[in-house]
Amino acid sequence: MGLSSEKLQGRVCVVTGAAKSIGYEIAKKFCSQGAKTVLIDIDPLVLESAAGLCASGYTAKGIVLNITERAAVLECFKRIAEEMGDIYVLVNNAGVVDQRPFEESDEAIFDRMFKVNVYGTAYCIQGAIESMKKNKEGKIINFASKSGKTGSALMGPYSAAKGAVIVLTQALAFEYANYNININSVCPGITDATGVWSNVSAGYIDNLKLPKEEVVKKFTAKVPLGRLTNKEDVVDFVFFLAVSGDYCTGQAFNITGGREMH
Repeated sequence: MGLSSEKLQGRVCVVTGAAKSIGYEIAKKFCSQGAKTVLIDIDPLVLESAAGLCASGYTAKGIVLNITERAAVLECFKRIAEEMGDIYVLVNNAGVVDQRPFEESDEAIFDRMFKVNVYGTAYCIQGAIESMKKNKEGKIINFASKSGKTGSALMGPYSAAKGAVIVLTQALAFEYANYNININSVCPGITDATGVWSNVSAGYIDNLKLPKEEVVKKFTAKVPLGRLTNKEDVVDFVFFLAVSGDYCTGQAFNITGGREMH
């Protein structure tokens, strides 16, 4: 996608789950457009990732943060606004996945799926929303999943949590529309070359008793466009929502190659 925009020049963009993989690539994309980009992750690697971007001439800051701790999240976002400026874009990319037969999903599994994927997303929005309300503009992009729409076998708690993210997105899109804040979610399919896919494929290999190449073939066969989602598909679409899509809000956009069409 050949989008380029001055909208992000000098603006503060926050990306969670940004230490590596898709989160890092989104942060790098924002940096390349002149944004003051904040990378947040529970993994201290985020500090090295941000330092690498700074060494390349970009404006980036890495923050180690557990997004499930509401008070810490609110304090962190307050500090970001004070030190770097009002937040214009928030990408809630941080998330966790779990895969197992449903009857093995205990309270700890449900707690983890909802604390990170739902509560963490909500707390970060609470942290960023004051900047956006004050300026009557902002873009919030939440990572849901195709599993949040149709559900996925062996991923019951994860599917439920991502479904909650989609409905939360819709509720907040209504609530903050008068402030000109666009709030959408993206629903990637199985994304190749990410840590999440590695974990999911390992789970399917174990549960379906199939070799990895057969698991990949099984899922690719379900995609009309004939391949798994790649990083660029997701990064480019998130960037589109950040710099354009001003008339889109409350949506859950599929990035699945046609596997889901609703």
